[in-house]
Amino acid sequence: MYFRSYDHVVALLRPILLSVLVLGSTTLQAGELLSVEVAVFEALVNNPSLAAIEARAEALAAIPDQVGALPDPRLSLKMLNLPFDTLSFTQEGMTQLQVGYSQMLPYPGKLALRSQAATHEARAAKSEVAERRLQLVRDVKMVWWNLFYLDRALEVVARNQMLLEQFVNVAETRYRVGRGLQQDILLAQLERSKLNDTTLRLQNMRDNEVARLNMLLSRPVETEAQLPVSVNEVLPTLMSLTALQQRAETTRPSLMVQSDRLGAARSRVDLAKKDYAPDFKVGLFYGLRNGDNPDGSDRSDLGSIIFSMNLPFDMSRKRSRAVDQRQAEWLAQKYQLEDLHNRVVTKVQQAITDYRRAGEQAQLFQQEIIPQAQQTVDAMLAGYQVGSVDFLNLVRSQTTLYNYETQYWKALSSANQASARLVAAVGEEKIYE
Repeated sequence: MYFRSYDHVVALLRPILLSVLVLGSTTLQAGELLSVEVAVFEALVNNPSLAAIEARAEALAAIPDQVGALPDPRLSLKMLNLPFDTLSFTQEGMTQLQVGYSQMLPYPGKLALRSQAATHEARAAKSEVAERRLQLVRDVKMVWWNLFYLDRALEVVARNQMLLEQFVNVAETRYRVGRGLQQDILLAQLERSKLNDTTLRLQNMRDNEVARLNMLLSRPVETEAQLPVSVNEVLPTLMSLTALQQRAETTRPSLMVQSDRLGAARSRVDLAKKDYAPDFKVGLFYGLRNGDNPDGSDRSDLGSIIFSMNLPFDMSRKRSRAVDQRQAEWLAQKYQLEDLHNRVVTKVQQAITDYRRAGEQAQLFQQEIIPQAQQTVDAMLAGYQVGSVDFLNLVRSQTTLYNYETQYWKALSSANQASARLVAAVGEEKIYE
């Protein structure tokens, strides 16, 4: 599974990576490109919210052994039947110094049920760590791919700004020789100003995404993110919906979390029913006596054995109400598990739908729409230079091409974001055929 493989790598390389990040953070952050794999790895090592959940899981893992153990035995020291008038240890025959050892014994099965409930909670906490890893990886990938799209969109805008500069030059040349119109120059300048506004808007969006990425990676807020300029643009084919939903039912950590919580609730129901049975207390006591009996013989020491138990009468319905409470809690966990199962399979289906739609859209832009739009621009430019096409149509064709190129990168980014959501929904990386 995806989160387990990362778990193993992080455990092995955590010391090395931490030293690299501490000693060489400036070089890494300023000079190297941040791939999506490096971003994910860095988040798994440094993210404080993940570390907090891991610490909580470790704490809960220590509880089952505690609650499954017997209560501490008691050692007692008593002075019995000491006369107040003389405070003599030999005056009365029953005066004694008593040493005792006693032990509480819960009814058989109670300790096992307490340990069982705590074990379920500990396992749920461990699965919560795995679930948080999946969510963290998903969030990092979502932000990374959005940054990648914004970088490509800024590149497209910059390229179009250069082309508009060329259009302005052509329009000015045609205007100087009396073959063009002044409004063509003004129109080109207006479109150039619009692109400048688009650049400002995209840059603002990018700055916000960088801030989100730095938060997920636990980097300083002012750290800049430099992403690669190219990625693998081939989108693999997904497994079938049925296969992925079946995988999610067995590998999704959140379902394991809820299943263990249901098990813990079941153990607490059984434990509440066990409270109708009594708990016991046994003890051994040894009494030391001084002095002689009236016949001159030595007083012998005394031994005592005690056995006691509580009487679990339910006259106030305390225990029956406790059973009702625990059964209601179990029922709530049962319904939550059913609801979570439905939401998981729904998220799997939604992610698959989004992936396929974005993938088909990206393929359509790349293979058909963009090449056709580029051919249109080239034809328009050639026609404008000879006076057969007006400048407005030329600018419109270039703007259309710019929009299509931007939409292609958006679709590619959306497909990869849907893939990240699908991995998180299924609970493992194996989602492709």
